Amino acid sequence: MLQDLVDWYADPANWQGEDGLVNRFVEHGLLTVTAILVAGLVGLPIAIWLGHLGKGGLLAVNISNVGRAVPTFAVLLFLALGPLGSGQLGPYGRAGAATLVALVLFALPPIITNAYVGMREVDRDTVEAARGMGMRSGQLLRTVEVPLALPLIVTGLRLAVVQVWATATIAALVAGPGLGRIVTLGFVRQDVAQVVGAALVIAVIALLIEIAMVGLQALVDPVARARRTSAADASARAVGKTL
Repeated sequence: MLQDLVDWYADPANWQGEDGLVNRFVEHGLLTVTAILVAGLVGLPIAIWLGHLGKGGLLAVNISNVGRAVPTFAVLLFLALGPLGSGQLGPYGRAGAATLVALVLFALPPIITNAYVGMREVDRDTVEAARGMGMRSGQLLRTVEVPLALPLIVTGLRLAVVQVWATATIAALVAGPGLGRIVTLGFVRQDVAQVVGAALVIAVIALLIEIAMVGLQALVDPVARARRTSAADASARAVGKTL
């Protein structure tokens, strides 16, 4: 089995052409990026504003969380058989519109939930101190609340990106694009090496995305950044005293 897998990766034919790994990877990435961008543009402003106001957020979070209980494949199948149809949508391929809508709905719950919770968990004393300094609502939102809520906002985006990348494989079930097409074709051909090879690519890239997003989360955390700056300053002072 291991040798079959190595041979499958070593075969240039599996990397080239319309059904090759490179083309299917691009399709898969395009689906993922587009779905996350749309979900972010829709969900983040709503969650951040409701979190800032402290009103209506629980309703929005509960509604978005209902989406977690609905199977994404069922939504995709319903949309593909419904008004969105299974026709071509430019670079998004067959059933592209249905696939994108299903993935956007799947991405919204973690984005909305984490952004709203992040806004509400900003220290109230800090917020009141900023108000006492004369900050207006919009300025308070931009300079205090969002920066402090950013780690949880990025957490929501991280969860959404990894989940959407992994779930985008279902597009193949309605003849859509992406790496899932290689997996389903492997099942049809009863080619175990192809199925495992494509599944490993999907899993490894999901892991790399997770690692990259965790790094981004640490990078944008203002508290962690302040600690790193303080540690660097302390180290520089210690070196100065030594010299």
